[in-house]
Amino acid sequence: MTELCAVVLAAGEGRRLRPLTSVRQKALCPVGNVPLLDRALARVAGLGLAGPAQVAVNACYLGEQVVAHVGDRAWLSVEPGEPLGTSGGVANLRDWIDGRGVLVVNADAYLATSAPPGADVAALVAGWDGETVRLLGVPAGARPAEFGPYRFAGLSLLPWSMVRPLEARRADLVRAVWRPAEAAGALTVVEYAGTYLDTGTPVDYLAANLHAAGDGDLVDPAAQVSGGLSRAVVGAHARVEGRVTRGVVWPGGYVGPDENLVDAVRVGRDLTLLAAP
Repeated sequence: MTELCAVVLAAGEGRRLRPLTSVRQKALCPVGNVPLLDRALARVAGLGLAGPAQVAVNACYLGEQVVAHVGDRAWLSVEPGEPLGTSGGVANLRDWIDGRGVLVVNADAYLATSAPPGADVAALVAGWDGETVRLLGVPAGARPAEFGPYRFAGLSLLPWSMVRPLEARRADLVRAVWRPAEAAGALTVVEYAGTYLDTGTPVDYLAANLHAAGDGDLVDPAAQVSGGLSRAVVGAHARVEGRVTRGVVWPGGYVGPDENLVDAVRVGRDLTLLAAP
């Protein structure tokens, strides 16, 4: 089998999630009280890829947050200036990749099935020939289809032959690799059996948190709740004295006794992102 490494993409600005991403890198935004980046690292670890020899994380926007959070768990590629995009970010790691196949993981992808992380996406790498491109996909449903009847679901598998010529400049994998491979008959979509949300919009970010909470509330043991909750996610050291309905309170956040937070995300005492559909 082709030797694999993993690149977790965590450099983007996450503009659609502002103001959340004005204070925290998108990859570090919590879903179900777990930073998205940690979910991605757990998923690749479940495939047997861990540590700086096998896993790289790129960083740029609020890169110091990513660097501090990752520590020595992965190789760090800090891009100067503006983010290089998905293709440029992979190309910037060419010397580290060094001939291996690459599992590229969008840090902001929320994926969930009954299978443990790694096992849920094992079909993407199983039996790979090391020469073609594979994408994880979900049925498009009511949303626009991107590849046949599917939407991209956050993970792709790239052969070294298609990584080697990439340039470390701002570009995306869609145009640089995926569409050319599709035109050449060298792209396959592997269907994901679970729930996928890209968390890029307030609505999807909230939906991912509520999915992680299941049918009830998800409250960190270090949180203090004296108010009312209905399908809420409450982070560590948060304090809820009012009511939260279909909402998220980040770690350290506060909801006052006269507040009724509905379809929203609260950061600190005053920052609120409305996420009503």
